[in-house]
Formats: sequence, structure tokens, C-alpha cells
Amino acid sequence: MSNSPEDLFGAASAANRGEQPASAGVAPLAVRMRPRSLDEVRGQAKVLRPGSPLRRLIEGSGGAAGPLSAILWGPPGTGKTTLAHLVATAADRRFVELSAVTAGVKDVRAVMDSAVRERDLYARQTVLFLDEIHRFTKAQQDALLPGVENRTVILVAATTENPSFSIISPLLSRSVLVTLEPLTDSEIADLLGAALTDERGFDGEHTLSADASDHLVRMAGGDARRALTSLEAAAGVALDAQPAGRTSVDPVEITLAHVEQAVAQAAVRYDRAGDQHYDVASALIKSMRGSDVDAALHYLARMLEAGEDPRFIARRIVISASEDVGMGDPTALQTAVAAMHAVAQIGMPEARIILAQAVVHNAMAPKSNAAYVGINEAIADVRAGRGGVVPAHLRGSGYAGAERLGHGKGYVYAHDEPDGVAAQQYLPDDLHDTVSYYRPTDRGFEERLRARWEWLSGRLGRTRSQ
Repeated sequence: MSNSPEDLFGAASAANRGEQPASAGVAPLAVRMRPRSLDEVRGQAKVLRPGSPLRRLIEGSGGAAGPLSAILWGPPGTGKTTLAHLVATAADRRFVELSAVTAGVKDVRAVMDSAVRERDLYARQTVLFLDEIHRFTKAQQDALLPGVENRTVILVAATTENPSFSIISPLLSRSVLVTLEPLTDSEIADLLGAALTDERGFDGEHTLSADASDHLVRMAGGDARRALTSLEAAAGVALDAQPAGRTSVDPVEITLAHVEQAVAQAAVRYDRAGDQHYDVASALIKSMRGSDVDAALHYLARMLEAGEDPRFIARRIVISASEDVGMGDPTALQTAVAAMHAVAQIGMPEARIILAQAVVHNAMAPKSNAAYVGINEAIADVRAGRGGVVPAHLRGSGYAGAERLGHGKGYVYAHDEPDGVAAQQYLPDDLHDTVSYYRPTDRGFEERLRARWEWLSGRLGRTRSQ
């Protein structure tokens, strides 16, 4: 079967005009329900507001400067491909789709050459939709620059990764960056309802129970494609469950059991927008703090299976690594931060492994909240008005007139001391010898720090107390 840009364009154009290609009978529900106009787009109200660059591009009103290329950045299922198709429908533009996974510089140049012919012979613009542009190397992205610069093509590129790190600066500067957000739960629910009644969807052949709808919305996590794919699979299960020889014309109900069987995932008693969202998150944190690794993994599993955003979980683990583990095991924070970045790059389902490693590290590590307590006590003193002027010898001395004011006079440079510690007053007068914010425990790494802390106290002439 041919997979040329022209073939792709033909199929895309038919879909955008509301026509069904020859293979429409087996087209996935998510493809059949793809919006054909701006009015059908759900979500993304911010980037599609009247007068916005993306809306003007879709409506074909590029202005005096002409149409801009666009980089669409957002998680899966937020409408990147849909919006690219809508751009192509404006002013009868030609649409060519490439994937950075399989395409190379040769394919890009072929598109550019054909775009020049379309422009010169038919005065027709070409829209190049490049999916997963972050997978292109720098050299491959460089090949796009002449066509974008000269507006040989209108580039609409999609990426799930931060463009600041994955797309070259010259290409970013020649395009408008559009950040797409996950659909809200209500928008996903509305989409499911439309798929049940729309003639392109099930055309009234199915109904969806309330608990099944809630479960589909929860599992979707703002991903429209995932929601429609799961609904289609559940509809197939519901049909298979009907008795042989069924003749009733009544709609077939899709129940929670059908959804669970279709996606092999039981409904978890967890509401991402309600009290259980906070209850289970709190239980995860407290289980790690309490060093119960099995309980911590249980609550992690509940959050993941309920469709919780893994990035939210990762952020909570980072906070716990500093608040509850702290200097008891400083490497816990390194693990947590590494996990947070890895989760953002990899996504589910593999992200569960990374999160589990960070949870196990936090739960098993020796605990200390000494740094957490210390900063809270210091902030409390500042808010209470404690802490006078900075001692004169610590004040900045790198400007004209500082010496006349006595700033920096008598300051001892720590690196000039044999032991690297300068015994001089650092705290303001009213706090000197009266506060001890950081008090290391005798657990984990802090047990080793304690001896150093006690030695520093004596070296600096400070009175410390546990």
C-alpha cells in the first residue's frame, strides 16, 4: 500500500470534509470523531480564543505578514493532530503529514520540492504536519528552516516534550509556540456523550451507565484519544455479552463491568477531584514517613491505577525526600528529583517503575526533619521581627564609599584559616548565641554530621542546644 504524502493528504482531506474514505468502516472511533471544525473542538479555549495566532492560522487570516508556522506542545490526546488538520482546511490548503519516527531529511526535502510546485502552479499553500518533532536530530530540524523561513510550507509540528530543550532555537524563533492543556473531566465526559449519539460514532446504538462514564473519564487523565479508545473497546465487550440471536433494537448499555473487562483494570475507589485524592496522597506521604514500604507502594499503586497524574505523585515524593528524610539520607532527594525528571520524559506505564524506586528509597531511608524544622523556626523569627542589622564586617564592600562606612572591616576570609573556618560573628546581635535552628539527629548520615556540628559550635564560640 502506498504511503506517500499525496495519499495521506487525500485521506486527510476527505475526513476534514466530513467524507468517509474507503476504510472508514474500520476506522477507530477516535479517528471518526475527530473534529471537522473549530466548533467541534473540545478544550483548548485559551489558545483558540478569537484573535489568537492559532485561531487566525486555522481561519486562514494570516494578516499582512502571512501565516505563521506553529509548534504544538502538549500531552497525548489534547488535539495536536486535530488542530493540524484544521489548519489544512483553511483556504483549501494542501496537507502533508510526516512522522519524525520514520521520516528523514530526504522526506522533508521531497515535501519542500512538491510545495514549491503547488505554490507556483496552483497558488496553493502546503501545510506540513510533523508529528513528534522532538525525535528529529538537530541536522534534520535544520533541513526545515529554509522552507519555514521562506514560507514554502506552513509547518505545524507536534511534540510532547518541552520545545526549549528538544527543538532548535532558529526553528522556535520562526514559529509560534502553542501550549495545549489536558482536557478537563467535564470535557472528556462531553466527548464520550457525543461519541454515543453522533452518526460518526455509535449513532445511538449504545448508552453508557453513570459509573462506567466516571471510570472512563478517570482513566483518560485528560487524554481524549484514550477515552474514545477505551469506550470503543467497552462497546465491543457489551455487544459480545448480548445473547445469541438478539433481535431487540434497543440501545445496548455499556456498564462498569464492560469497561473493566475491556481495559483489564478494576475501578479504584478514588476521586481525583474529591476528598480521596487528598486522603490517598496523604496516606502515601505518611507511609513513607513511617518507613512502611509496603503501605507506601500500596497507596502509590492506588493513585496510579486511578489515573492520577504521575507528575503530581513525583512532586509529592520530592517534597517528602527533603521534609521527612532530609539529611538523614541526602541521596533520597537526588533519587526523587531524578525520578521527577524521568517521569516527565517517559510517561506511563513505565513511569510506575521509576516512581516505585523513589518511594522505596524514601520509605527505607533513615528519617530527619531537622532541616525542615530549622527553616520553619528561622522564618518564625523573621516574621516576629527578630534579627537586627547585618554585622558590619559581613556587609558588602565592593562599592565606592563602603570603606568609609566601615563595611567589611575586620572580616576574616574563611579560606585563609588553617581549618577553613573563620571564628567571627555571623548572626545579628539579638540572635547571636540565642538560637540553634539546625539540630542534627543521631540517625543515618546525620549521625556523622553531628560530630562536625558540635565541633563547629565550639570553633565559632556558639552555645548550641539539642
